[in-house]
Amino acid sequence: MRSEQRLIAELGEPYPSGMPELEQQPRVPTTRRYLMCPPRYFAVDYVINPWMDPSVPVSVDTAMAQWTELRDTYRRLGHTVEEIDAQPGLPDMVFAANSGTVVDGRVLGSRFRAPQRTAEAEHFRRWFVEHGYRDITMPEKINEAEGDFAWTGRILLAGTGFRTDPAAHAEAQEVLGVPVVSLRLIDPSYYHLDTALFVLAEATDTTPAQVAYYPEAFSAGSRKVLERMFPDAVIADRADAECFGLNGVSDGRNVVLPVEATGLAARLTERGYEVVFVDISELRKAGGGPKCCTLEIRK
Repeated sequence: MRSEQRLIAELGEPYPSGMPELEQQPRVPTTRRYLMCPPRYFAVDYVINPWMDPSVPVSVDTAMAQWTELRDTYRRLGHTVEEIDAQPGLPDMVFAANSGTVVDGRVLGSRFRAPQRTAEAEHFRRWFVEHGYRDITMPEKINEAEGDFAWTGRILLAGTGFRTDPAAHAEAQEVLGVPVVSLRLIDPSYYHLDTALFVLAEATDTTPAQVAYYPEAFSAGSRKVLERMFPDAVIADRADAECFGLNGVSDGRNVVLPVEATGLAARLTERGYEVVFVDISELRKAGGGPKCCTLEIRK
């Protein structure tokens, strides 16, 4: 039987009463591989989330500049960034995270709820095929990929409530072969899990995963689950959430955040993380931030 401490490391469970807490470990970055799509056809022509307003002008040039800086930031941090070609008529294709979940080289594609985004899934499937991936499954259930799936290194946290069907969680477990924990979102402003939670450090054999999240985005039961699984989580406030601070991207040490997320940045710095700010104000007009633009490829 696995030791209690090993179970804690795997599942993120708190230590029983009377046992010492884990000492803060030094933050160690790990090299990541990302897939991104330039916002060449970026626009807000329809409304599929509360952040979108077609009456507000958007600038493709500004969106491209902000996206380019985000991509270059990842590269400066030592990560690999692959690019998929943008397609006309698909203005939200820039939000690559919604188009696939990759764990141990297995690819679970996406199936969008909004008909305006449906065609994106096939373009990303073709990209994976053309780049040598053979273990690819396209879902039967509505599944908006890393928008609602967050890998902790041991467990896949899975959001539902607005986009991804609850039944897609079981489908992901079967396809990816990893345990899944369901979390219910209740605030339509945080319609995807990646707008309300992100993984700061993945679990290892000796340390549990650490996450940051905004409690008010979740149902009462889901908050209790998060409190139990991640007693050392970084708790974000409304100001953090409203600027898409929970749509951050972490490599275990370096955390990429929107420039407005100063409160969250201060709390992360106290925990030993290095915060890197980016401006995503133009992309936020469509309801997206750093993570929305970033699909992680885990081999």
